[in-house]
Amino acid sequence: MATAAPAAAAAAADCRRRAVLAGALSRTSAAFLFLSVVAVAAVISGRWIAATTTTLQGRLTRLPTTASIPAAAAAALHPEAEHPHPPRPSPAAPPSPPPALYSISCPAALNISHSHPTGTPKTSQTLARALSSSSTCLPPPPAAAAAAPSSNRSCPSYFRYIHEDLRPWRAAGGVTRAMLRRARLTATFRLVVLGGRAYVQRLRPAFQTRDLFTVWGVLQLLRRYPGRVPDLDLMFDTVDWPVVRAHLYRGKYADVMPPLFRYCGDDRTLDIVFPDWSFWGWPEINIKPWDALRQDLKDGNNRVAWMDREPYAYWKGNPSVSATRQELVKCNVSSTKDWNSRIYAQDWFKESKAGYKDSDLGSQCSHRYKIYIEGSAWSISQKYILACDSMTLLVTPKYYDFFSRSLMPIQHYWPVRDDNKCASIKYAVDWGNSHKQLAQRIGKQASNFIQEELSMDHVYDYMLHLLTEYAKLLKFKPTKPPEAVEVCSESLACQAEGLEKKFLVDSMVKSAHDAGPCDLPPPFSSHELKMLKQRKENSVKQIEMWEQRDLGA
Repeated sequence: MATAAPAAAAAAADCRRRAVLAGALSRTSAAFLFLSVVAVAAVISGRWIAATTTTLQGRLTRLPTTASIPAAAAAALHPEAEHPHPPRPSPAAPPSPPPALYSISCPAALNISHSHPTGTPKTSQTLARALSSSSTCLPPPPAAAAAAPSSNRSCPSYFRYIHEDLRPWRAAGGVTRAMLRRARLTATFRLVVLGGRAYVQRLRPAFQTRDLFTVWGVLQLLRRYPGRVPDLDLMFDTVDWPVVRAHLYRGKYADVMPPLFRYCGDDRTLDIVFPDWSFWGWPEINIKPWDALRQDLKDGNNRVAWMDREPYAYWKGNPSVSATRQELVKCNVSSTKDWNSRIYAQDWFKESKAGYKDSDLGSQCSHRYKIYIEGSAWSISQKYILACDSMTLLVTPKYYDFFSRSLMPIQHYWPVRDDNKCASIKYAVDWGNSHKQLAQRIGKQASNFIQEELSMDHVYDYMLHLLTEYAKLLKFKPTKPPEAVEVCSESLACQAEGLEKKFLVDSMVKSAHDAGPCDLPPPFSSHELKMLKQRKENSVKQIEMWEQRDLGA
């Protein structure tokens, strides 16, 4: 029993040591395990943080910020950053502010809001009053628009004729003061542009308000493209007929070849063609500015579908201005003959007294075919007729304006013989009614040309390119003539009354254009001009052959 007690005591002591050791081992293992977990967690966390930071930094480089990268990274570690949303698109740069709107401020005695839109003075004194008044024009707007080199679009093909119109003076070595003095012999007014300001010297009265609205158009060009119109000196003739005969200025006489601007030309003259006054309005016969009228014509096209229109040729105008129009009247329907045409003589005096109720151009797109015929020279009605979707029957023209040289027979119009009008018109209408789809397409191609290529954007661009190329030819530095007076939009609009004032204000450029003009195409080569002429002649001959075959004429 005595031996058993010590053994039992020893066993108990051994048990206690093992328990202590086991507890120690247990605590050591737990501690080791804890440390291991912490270490692993630290490694994983470090890698996650590194990856997250890299990702966030990558996002931050794409976000516009003025903060430093560490501050931005700290902000990105917001609780939302642990579960980031889909990346948001970068905010767009704020759009550039639109050009400032122009305004006109008139003296109280000449308040621009005081107008009589239904009244038109018999003889306009607006330009004369502006040239004799002491009103001071404000400085021209800053040349902000000059920074844009172009609009990155090509100008219509008729712009190429700018080079052709100026070719004679380029071949002569430029425009001299002697040439300009000779152009003065028939000019209506002289226009000088210096530093964006316009100066006008009126040399003789113009018919109606042609000079007023032509000068107004140039003033609007200066507002539309501030700083882009170069210094220049030119003579402008507002009479219809071109007068610079090409054969008079050959050889040694080229030194006095007059650079004379006007609204039309022909193949035997050198007059430089320029957009006509009616683009800004013709108050004497209630013709709206072109932007508004072009929309009226477009709306008029939509009132009556082409197939539902009267299957005849339509013309309305003043027949007394030329023999060829008086001959056209004979083609009207009568009790004995129907030439497929409906001709209406326009009495403008009677129309003005009736308030122009029967001369609305937008309501005259009711026939499948419309006739264009020149008056004493070219007629502004050409663009209104072409805009109607109707197939234009164009009586052989002698004159051209700035855009009509690019019109092609059978593509934009149907050519009508001048020496046999009535039969030629009847044949054209019969052909069109037998080939409705083709006739409708010709009309549509013409109206598309007017709506798309003869917008006011292109009118202003044509003016800018023509004046720029002309200014390059001047062999002298333009200066203000002693007799010239500065004019501006304020000095004209504030002096006007009635429809004149209304049309001036309606056609006013409201702000500078935020882009440059279309890109001027290169000159024609001699081969290109020859091919264009040949193409037109062949098309006309083809029509004449059809007429002769079917009519036996």
